[in-house]
Amino acid sequence: MADLTDFAAIGAQDSGLCVVSTLRTDGTIQASVVNAGVYEHPVSGTRGAAFVAMGGSRKLANLRARPRVTVVARASWQWAAAEGDAELIGPDDPVVGVDAEGLRLALRAVFVAAGGSHDDWDEYDRAMAAERRTIVFVSVDRVYSNG
Repeated sequence: MADLTDFAAIGAQDSGLCVVSTLRTDGTIQASVVNAGVYEHPVSGTRGAAFVAMGGSRKLANLRARPRVTVVARASWQWAAAEGDAELIGPDDPVVGVDAEGLRLALRAVFVAAGGSHDDWDEYDRAMAAERRTIVFVSVDRVYSNG
């Protein structure tokens, strides 16, 4: 049985590149590519999958209305899917226990968990704030794979 450790290991092989699927109003699937990884929720400490989405994106609108999401990591012919309920944590989706400084640090931590690195963290912080970036934290209740 696959678990989050399997999901993280497969994702790390391809810089955290994952396909995220959300549900549109008409019941069809909207998919996009993001960098995702395994991350501990900044308030509860629960492990889940997480990625950062641009404010105003279609995936955020979908998740606000229908907070169910699937994140698929793949590397070569291996893949693992993590699915669960999404919680949004961002400037337009405040969460009790995550203030502005906590959000700034959490955005960095999710980026690193998803395989990212940056040469100028101050510039990263400015871009995240200007783009109203939001953390999508997935409380994973199912992980499955082809392995």
